[in-house]
Amino acid sequence: MEDEVLAALSKDLGKSRTEALLAEVYGVKAEANFAIKNLHSWMKTKRVASPLAISFTKSWVKPEPKGSVLIISPWNYPIMLCLNPLIAAISSGNTAVLKPSELTPASGDLVKKLIEKTFSSDEVAVFLGEKDLAQKLLELPFNHIIFTGSPKVGKLVMEAASKHLAGVTLELGGKSPVIVDKHANVKDAAWKIAFYKFANAGQTCTAPDYILCDEDVHDDLVLALEKNMSQFFAEGIDESKKDYCSIANEHHLNRLKSALVDATSSGAEIVCGGEISQSGLYFSPAILTGVNYSNPIMQEEIFGPILPIVKVGGLEESINYVNKNEKPLALYLFSNKSSVHNEVLKSTSSGGMVINDCVLHHMNPNLPFGGINNSGVGSYHGKFGFDACSHHKAVLKSSSISPFKMMLPPYTKTKETLASLIKKYF
Repeated sequence: MEDEVLAALSKDLGKSRTEALLAEVYGVKAEANFAIKNLHSWMKTKRVASPLAISFTKSWVKPEPKGSVLIISPWNYPIMLCLNPLIAAISSGNTAVLKPSELTPASGDLVKKLIEKTFSSDEVAVFLGEKDLAQKLLELPFNHIIFTGSPKVGKLVMEAASKHLAGVTLELGGKSPVIVDKHANVKDAAWKIAFYKFANAGQTCTAPDYILCDEDVHDDLVLALEKNMSQFFAEGIDESKKDYCSIANEHHLNRLKSALVDATSSGAEIVCGGEISQSGLYFSPAILTGVNYSNPIMQEEIFGPILPIVKVGGLEESINYVNKNEKPLALYLFSNKSSVHNEVLKSTSSGGMVINDCVLHHMNPNLPFGGINNSGVGSYHGKFGFDACSHHKAVLKSSSISPFKMMLPPYTKTKETLASLIKKYF
């Protein structure tokens, strides 16, 4: 159904075939193939050692399904972020209910058609509707919930899950910073930041949200970003529509317009971009300089094609600013100095960290994908998704030869001495 997937993504978000193949189709196929290849080893009951004090026993860890999983997916990657959590749910043996976003109706219809073609309704079911449907689903006693969206809604999901003591995997995004150190390869950093920021029109949970750039390389980075923008969108916004994703809807377009106006009213300057096509819901990538920490653009996740650059006095200032704010889903560092890599790694906390690139950790199924605190709870992808949707049952088999028979009450001084020996030597 690949052609139907591409058509749905084009209708909902104006995604080009190339971007949809890379971001959505490849993402699902790679995740599914990885699970198929590794599932046999993931699901094995694994023998574990017993300490000497209970050496007369044998122990195992047995993964088993949690039961039923609710998946509530967002609109920005409406195919991949529906199906990748589903791979985690069904690979671990659960039934699942999918609630696609109402903001991408063609993709929702496609997912429903695909699921009904592939599974029986008592294995996986898809429910289409507005947010009141999601609220009704959250009232049901699911065993685990996977939600991708904003921290604000994530808190509501967690609250609903608590009523049934359901497990949760919450991927919540936030403002993912980019630190450009004075030892960075600026030319390399510029195309990578530009490419991953403006893919999907910046509507990516792991997209670089803002740049903290060392003053020594600030001007060079701005020039390099401008150069990349002129290459990516050389023909202007109207001609670039064939390659560039649209904004999800008029509400989000107006939100981004207001954010840009507020940013410039507070002292930021538009270096390039910021052109708007209201009828086509297009917003050309805007790069902002002269941004300070109090600027409105630095307060909320942008989730769109606006890239603020803050000039900083050095690495310590960048680290301090990151640590003053909520822990991000991703942190990106550009530097060719290993001591800088180590300093940022040990001094900051984030869901994931990428050195000298952006977003690519999302493509490695051997890595956990998820946030921390405000940017998320739990992780998935690969075995981490299998584990998130599994209960790891502890199994112990004992024998009739147990030294603890000597420890039955009444407790004597001899038995107290034996307990002390067990505590000390075993």
